[in-house]
Amino acid sequence: MRRDFELNQRILTVRETKFGKSRLVPVHATTVAVVSDYAARRNAHLAAARSRYFFVAEQSGRLLHQYVHWVFWQLSRQIGLRQPGQRNGPRIHDLRHHFAVQAQTKWYRAGEDVERELPVHSTFLGHANVRDTYWYLSAAPELMTHAARLLD
Repeated sequence: MRRDFELNQRILTVRETKFGKSRLVPVHATTVAVVSDYAARRNAHLAAARSRYFFVAEQSGRLLHQYVHWVFWQLSRQIGLRQPGQRNGPRIHDLRHHFAVQAQTKWYRAGEDVERELPVHSTFLGHANVRDTYWYLSAAPELMTHAARLLD
């Protein structure tokens, strides 16, 4: 929704996700710049000013879940992440997983206190409990290696 992006304050409101939770997500300045550019182009080319949605389809309606996935699938082929004819390859949700793993890996490499960072990271990801964020440790061998080193 349009009201969910507070670009001046660099905040995105994610409403009613799993288990009916909502949260505020800080938005990086580079993301604000790209999203602001999108909004300006959207408003110039579509009748989106009447739409209550921020990201809109061609007729200013909401983006349908299946269409977003289809576009991602097509783009991943165009840039070589998915080979023509293959059904497997990256999914949109893999971007979230990649972000979570990269953030944790960066903290380990920098010698940060990962235990201190995890509650904030869990909130950012929208996890109800920190243990849900620990799942990423078991799914990424490099993170397991860092965690094992700390145990030694």
